[in-house]
Amino acid sequence: MKLKTLKVAALLLMAVVAVPSQAQLNLKKAVGGAMKATQAFTLTDAQMADYVRESVEWMDSHNPVLPADDPYTQRLARLTEGITNADGIPLNFKVYNVVDVNAFACPDGSVRVFAAMMDLMNDDELMGVIGHEIGHVLKHHSKNAFKTQLLTGALKDAVSSTGGKIAQLTDSQLGTLTESLVNAKYSQKQEKEADDCGYDFLVANGRNPWGIVMSFEKLQSLEGSSNPGTLQKMFSSHPDTKSRIEKMTKRCEKDGYKRPEAK
Repeated sequence: MKLKTLKVAALLLMAVVAVPSQAQLNLKKAVGGAMKATQAFTLTDAQMADYVRESVEWMDSHNPVLPADDPYTQRLARLTEGITNADGIPLNFKVYNVVDVNAFACPDGSVRVFAAMMDLMNDDELMGVIGHEIGHVLKHHSKNAFKTQLLTGALKDAVSSTGGKIAQLTDSQLGTLTESLVNAKYSQKQEKEADDCGYDFLVANGRNPWGIVMSFEKLQSLEGSSNPGTLQKMFSSHPDTKSRIEKMTKRCEKDGYKRPEAK
C-alpha cells in the first residue's frame, strides 16, 4: 500500500521517516507572502470553530484518508471504541496514509493519526500518543495556539479585514491555518501537562501507562535515523524529551506498574 505526503500549509515538513513505499505529509496549501499585522481584532468562539472546521475539512480532502475497511482504520477504531468525547468535546478519529511519524488533535476534537506512526507503535504506545494529543485539547493548548496564530503575525490583517469570515480567506491564508493545527508549538509546561493526560488516558482505558514512556523512547530513537534533519520540527515542538521520559517513568514506578518487555 502506498502512503502519500501530508498536505498542510507551509514549506516545512514535520518528523518524516523515509519509507520508500510512502509519500510525505502534504503541507502545501500555497502559502503566500507575509502580511503586516497592524489592526486589533477579536474572535468569537463561533468564528474560531468555523476556522478550525474549515481547516480540518481542507486537510481531510487534500490528504489520503484511509477508508473504514482498511486495516489501519480498523485498528484505530478498535483501540478507540467507546472513546467518544473529551470533557464534552466530541472526538472523531481518522488515519492519514502518510509517512510522517506523528499525530495531532484539533480544538474541535478531530484526531488524525498517521499510518507511519501506527507502523512504529504497539497499541499501548499508540494510545499514549493519542492520549497526549487529546490532552492538548482538554487543556485548551491547541485552541489557544490556534487563536494566537489567527490574531498575531501574518494572518492578523487577513482575519480582521474579513470580519472573521472564514469563507473570505484566500487559499494561501487558509493554508497557513492548516499548518498551525499540525505544527503547533507548545511550551515544556504544556507538553508535560499533556503527558500527564496521556498517562491518565491509558489508565482510564485499562492500558499500561508505560506505553507513553515507550512511545517517547521510540520517537527519541528516530534522532539517529538516516534523515535526522526531518525530525528537528518534531523535537522542537516536543521539547526536553529526556526529562519527560524520566518524569513518566517515575510516575509508572510510583504507581506500581510493571514495564512490559519490548516487542
